[in-house]
This record gives sequence, structure tokens and C-alpha cells, in this order.
Amino acid sequence: MSGPRKVAAADLQALCEALFTSAGVSAEHARAWAEVLVWANLRGVESHGVLRIPRYLELIQLGQLRAAPEMKWLTRAGAIALLDADRAPGPVAMAAAMDEAIARAREVHVGWVVVRDITHAGAVGHFALRAAEQGMAGLVMTASIPLMAWPGSKGAVLSTNPIAVAMPAEGRAPLLLDMATSQVSNGKVLAAKDAAATIPTGWGVDKDGADTTDATKVATLLPLGGPKGAGLSLMIECLASLVAMNPVIRPALRGELAKGDTRMNGVAIALDISAFGDGAAIRREVAALAGTIQAQPKAPGTEALLMPGERGDAVKAKRLREGVPMAKGTWDRLAEVAAARGVPMPALL
Repeated sequence: MSGPRKVAAADLQALCEALFTSAGVSAEHARAWAEVLVWANLRGVESHGVLRIPRYLELIQLGQLRAAPEMKWLTRAGAIALLDADRAPGPVAMAAAMDEAIARAREVHVGWVVVRDITHAGAVGHFALRAAEQGMAGLVMTASIPLMAWPGSKGAVLSTNPIAVAMPAEGRAPLLLDMATSQVSNGKVLAAKDAAATIPTGWGVDKDGADTTDATKVATLLPLGGPKGAGLSLMIECLASLVAMNPVIRPALRGELAKGDTRMNGVAIALDISAFGDGAAIRREVAALAGTIQAQPKAPGTEALLMPGERGDAVKAKRLREGVPMAKGTWDRLAEVAAARGVPMPALL
């Protein structure tokens, strides 16, 4: 077909759920997992959306991701909790962690939950936003295997460990910062491959450590801001992995992980801002801050000064009306795994 492929968000959600349940995932977990992926596509973050499903299904077959995990709470004390996810789908584990953090924040004003042995969590802003939707500030981090260079290294030393912060605001959508500690996430390189597009210099390097604009040749991603992004990634490894007593980077660099090991850990934090005073007044101040910044003079050619999360909010509203565009490579790979599992593909708009 000519032109971009588009599918209704509800149909895309149903497809994701059907693919996951075909692999033995419960209906409840499939729904929660699909919701996070489709949310990413709706907001224009294709890198963390449905393009990853074929790989997720492969990981289930390899035993690296458990379709039916036995998650259990190892510690619950005061503001903190530790969850063993048993290689659960990352979105399922991180949603449970944030829900627990919110519950603890209702009791003691802050909830800090560490979750170990998760799998890829998708767009972590989704979980920070869960807290903001309850009137709390939310912060989420995840840590994984080496994918990113340390400044000056030839190959991967650290991961692209993402961090997301959400802040509720009165009368407007929450502010939502969701970023990788690399210049771009690995998913953006995957998306460029699916779209057969070149990438800017500075995104990643090839196997020899040389910068490349060919997405198919990227062997290692580069840190955001050089040592700043690398240092932030290192600290997330400390807070998510070392605290969980499930280190990732050191054993990976020492060759102690089994081939294909995708171990990950995460942190979900909820802060009851009303503990500091009038919660509504704080939310009004957040909205006033955003409005004041956006009212400042704009540089030539700038249409608007956008707050964190606003671009994604606008894209989501449009895609809910007009459908979610699908790159040819993504659509074809989804069709291939769907056919293999007897799952019908949705009609395109």
C-alpha cells in the first residue's frame, strides 16, 4: 500500500494482547503489558512500542522472560519494599512496583520500591505517570546490561539506563520527563532500522568504535553529554541493581553472565507532595511555573516553548483520532509472528 500504515489504537492493543496470550501470558498481564507498549506508540515513542514484540516472544521461547512468573515480595518495611520479579514482563513488574510505592506513600508519605530480575520495561514514563495521576510525584529508573560506551571506551561498558520523573500540575497534564542516559535509546536505532532511515552522527559507534550514520552498523550507543550521561547511568546501576543485590554491569564486563542473559532491575518511587503542605497549592505552583516559562519570548522560528511531556500528549491526541502509524518493517515483523501463532492482524485504516 502507498502512504503510511495506520491502525486504530484499540485494535493495536487487541493484537498485542492476543500475541502475548498466545505465548502463555495471562489475560491480566497481557493487557497491562500491551497497554504500556501501545501508550509508547500513541505518544510517538516507536522505539519502545510494539516493534519490540517479536523479540519479547523470542525471549519467552528462550526462557529469558517468564510468561507466568512467580513474583514475590522479599521485604516490606516502612517506606521501602523489595520485589523479586522472577523475570516477569518488565511492564507488569514495574506497574506492581509503582502501585506498591504509591500505597506506601499513602501511609508514610514516600514509597521507594526496588524490583529485581525484571525484563525490558518499555517506556518508564508510563509508571512515573501512575504516581502523578494520584497527585504524587513519581520517579522511575531501570538498569540493564551494557549497551553504551563509557567516555573513551571502544565498546559497551554501561547501559542506557533510563530515568523518568512525573510531577502533577493543577489544570493541566502532569509534567513528564522520560529520558535515556544515552544520546538516544537503543529502540530509536531499532526504529531507524525498521524505517530504513539513516541516523545522525553522535548516536552510536560501530564495532571499531567509529561514529556511524548507518543504523545497521551501530554496535554501541554513546552517552548523553559524555561523562554526565555515563555517570548518571552508573549511579542508576548502584540504586537499582546493587541495592537489589542483583548486579548487572560488573558480572557482564567480567564475562560471568550466561550468553543472552537479559537481567534487569528497577526502582519505582512515589512522593506524597501534600506532606510538605497544601498539595493543591503545590500543583498550582507547578502549573504556574510551566505557564511562566511558556510565556517567555521565543526565538525566531519557534512556534511554542514545550514543557516535558507536551509533545507526547499532542501526538497521543492526534493518533487516538487518526490512528497509529506503523513502519513497514515493524508491521511486517508483527504480521510474521502473528501468522505463526494463528493470530489475525487488524485491518489498517
